Amino acid sequence: MPPMPAVREHVDKMQTRQDKADKPMSAPQKAMRRLGLNSDMELALHLPLRYEDETTLTPIAELRDGDMAQAEGVVRESRVEVRARRQLIARIEDDAGHTLLLRFLNFYPSQQKLLSVGQRVRVRGEVRGGFLGREMVHPECKAVQAGAPLAQALTPVYPTTAGLPQAYLRKAVGRALDKLVLDETLPPQALQIWPGGPRVLADWPLHAALDYLHHPRPEVSLAALQDRSHPAWLRLKAEELLAQQLSQLQARQAQALRRAPTLALGQRGGEAKGLHEQLLAVLPFALTGAQRRVSEEIARDLARPSPMHRLLQGDVGSGKTVVAALAAAVCIDAGYQCVLMAPTEILASQHVKKLVDWLTPLGVRVAWLAGGQKTKERRETLEAIDRAPQEGGAQLIVGTHAVIQDKVRFHKLGLAIVDEQHRFGVAQRLALREKVMEGGDAVEGGAKQPVEPHMLMMSATPIPRTLAMSYYADLDVSTLDELPPGRSPIVTRVISEQRRPELIARIRAQLAEGRQVYWVCPLIEESEAVDLTNATATHAELTAALNDAPHAAPLPPEGASPALGRPGGGGGIQIGLLHSRLPAAEKQAVMAEFVAGRMGLLVSTTVIEVGVDVPNATLMVIEHAERFGLSQLHQLRGRVGRGAQASACVLLYSTGDAPRLGQTARERLKAMAETNDGFEIARRDLEIRGPGEFLGARQSGAALLRFADLATDGELLDWARQTAALMLAQHPVLAERHVARWLGGRVDYLKA
Repeated sequence: MPPMPAVREHVDKMQTRQDKADKPMSAPQKAMRRLGLNSDMELALHLPLRYEDETTLTPIAELRDGDMAQAEGVVRESRVEVRARRQLIARIEDDAGHTLLLRFLNFYPSQQKLLSVGQRVRVRGEVRGGFLGREMVHPECKAVQAGAPLAQALTPVYPTTAGLPQAYLRKAVGRALDKLVLDETLPPQALQIWPGGPRVLADWPLHAALDYLHHPRPEVSLAALQDRSHPAWLRLKAEELLAQQLSQLQARQAQALRRAPTLALGQRGGEAKGLHEQLLAVLPFALTGAQRRVSEEIARDLARPSPMHRLLQGDVGSGKTVVAALAAAVCIDAGYQCVLMAPTEILASQHVKKLVDWLTPLGVRVAWLAGGQKTKERRETLEAIDRAPQEGGAQLIVGTHAVIQDKVRFHKLGLAIVDEQHRFGVAQRLALREKVMEGGDAVEGGAKQPVEPHMLMMSATPIPRTLAMSYYADLDVSTLDELPPGRSPIVTRVISEQRRPELIARIRAQLAEGRQVYWVCPLIEESEAVDLTNATATHAELTAALNDAPHAAPLPPEGASPALGRPGGGGGIQIGLLHSRLPAAEKQAVMAEFVAGRMGLLVSTTVIEVGVDVPNATLMVIEHAERFGLSQLHQLRGRVGRGAQASACVLLYSTGDAPRLGQTARERLKAMAETNDGFEIARRDLEIRGPGEFLGARQSGAALLRFADLATDGELLDWARQTAALMLAQHPVLAERHVARWLGGRVDYLKA
C-alpha cells in the first residue's frame, strides 16, 4: 500500500533536509548561520542598518566636496603608483568630458581588472577636493553598460559578519521575500482598536511593510525610517509586541493548568502555633507594611493547587530575605522542602547566616550546598536533601547553581526561591523547575500528573511599569516599596580621580572613628584594552597609604569585638582583598573578618554587589564609576546605609589628561547623585540603555523584542495587550499562527 500523501510529503521534506545537511556549506552560508538567518522569515526580519541612494546619477561637474554621490564614466587612465605605499589610481570621464579621480590604498587584482582603460563604471562614494581635482577614495564600483537602468529603490545595507558580502545577503533576502507567504493573522477587531485608526494596519499588511523597509522608495523621509515612525515600522512593531503579549498570556494559561502542592497556612492542626507564626514571634524587628502585604500575597498563592510564578521586587535593603523566610516557613510547615538559589557564594552564605539564625532555633534543618565544598561534606549534604524530614532530612536548602546539578535529588520539593533571578540563565532556572517535577504525582480522576514547585523569583532591581507589562506579563509581581525604619540616608558624591588624596584622607578619618569602608574596582588584572587600575594594585596602594602615613589609631565600633587592626595585635589598619578568583574558603575568611568588624577596609571587585550586610560600613568608594551600569552602581551603593549612622557613596571617575566622560556616563552619574530611589533609578536606566540589564538572562541572547522600543511605543504596547486577550478568547487559531511566525522556539524562555 503506498504511503499517504501527508506521510510522503513529510518523508520528502526530511530527505531534502538531509541532502542539504550532507552538502558542504559555502563561507557565506556558514556566516548566515552564525547570524541566525536559517529561514525565510529570519531573513525577512533581518532589516537594514541604513540605505544608500543609487537611484540617481550626479554629473561629475556638479559634485561637491563632502557629498555622498554616485557618478558614471569611462576609465581613461589606470595605474599603480608606488609612493609611501602602493596605490591604485584611476581616472574616469563622463559623457560631458569632466573627470573624477579614484584612489585605492588597498586593492585586489580584480579591482585592477574592473578599472581597466575603456571600461564604463558606476562609482559611489564621498567626494573630496584633492590636489589633482575632485576624487573619491575607496568608492564602490561596478561595471555597467551605457544607458544601464538605475535602481528604483534605496539600496539596503545590512548588518553582516566576516565572510558574508552585502551582495550575497541582498540576494538571499530578496529570494526569501519572494518565497514568503504571510497571510493576515490580525482579526478585524484588532484594526478597529488601533490607536492611529484602522487604515494604518489595513494599508500596510506585514508583507508590504517588510518589502518597503527592505527597499524603500527614494522619496521616503529617511528620518521616519531612522526613528521608526514610518507606518511600515509601526506595523512591524505592533505585530512583534502582539506576538510577545500572546506568548506570555499563553504561558500564564498553561501555568494555571499545571499542578503544584497546596501549601496552606496552619496545616499542622491543633492549637500549636505554625512555623510561620513562630518565626514572626522571634524576629528581632517588626515587619513593614509592605512586607506584610507581600507575604500575604505569597501565602495566598502557595495555598492554590497551581504553581505560583511570582516576581518579588524591592529596592536595595527593603527586606526581601525575611519575606523569603516567611514563605519558606509556610512550605516547611506543610511538610515540603524549600530551596533558595543565589548567584554567588557570598550572597548565598549571607542568606544562610540569616536563615540559620532565624529558623534553626525553631527546629528547621538548613543545608548548605555550593561548588567549593569538600567531598565528604557534599556527600552528607546530598544525602540529607534526599531524606525525609522526619528522618533528619534537610528542610531548607540554600546554595548556588550547585543545587541544580544532576546528583541533587530532593525528597519532596514544594517551593523554589531564586534570588537575583536576572543573574541566572534560562537553562538554569528551567533545570530548577525540572528538579521540582521529580517530587511526586498528583492524582486527579485516576490520572497521574507531575507536580512542580511553586516559584518565587526575587530581584533588587526594581522594574519599570512598561517593562513589567511587556517582559513579565506572565508573572505576578509583588513590590516592596517601603524601607525598614532606622536606615540612614546615603549621600552620593561624584568626584574626579584627581581628588584621590582627599578621598584617602576621608577614609582615614572614617576608620579612626571605628567605621568600615568598601572600595570597589572594576578589574582584577591589568588590561591593555581597558586602562583601569586593578584591585590588587589598589589594595597595595591603600595598604601603603593608610598604614605608612601617620594617623589616629583606629577605634572599634560600638559593641564590636577586636579593634580594626592587623591580626596579631599591630596598630595598623587591616585591609582585605576580595575578588572572584580567590578560592571559596579565602573569600569566606575575608568576608568573615569584615562582617565581624576586624577589617576596616575591603577592596573588592563587584562580587560584593548584592547580599553583603554590614551595618557598620558607612562609606562606599566606586572607582572608575563611569564604567559601571546604573543598576549596578545602585546595587553597590546599597551596601552602605544599612545602619543608623550617616553614610556616603563616592563615585570616582577617571579623566586622564582631559575630561573624557561620554554623554551616557554623565547621565548615569548624574542620576546617582540626584536620587536614592531605586524605582526612579530603574526608570532612568530604561531611558538610557533600554531593557537589557533588567531582563538579564531571561532573553538568553535571543531578545523577544527586536524592533519595538518600550520607551516610545507605549501606545502600541497597550494595543497589543488588548488585542492579545481578544485573540486568545475569540481567535485562538490566529493567535497560534501569529506566535509561531514571530517567536518559534523562543517561547520556551517564558517557562523560566
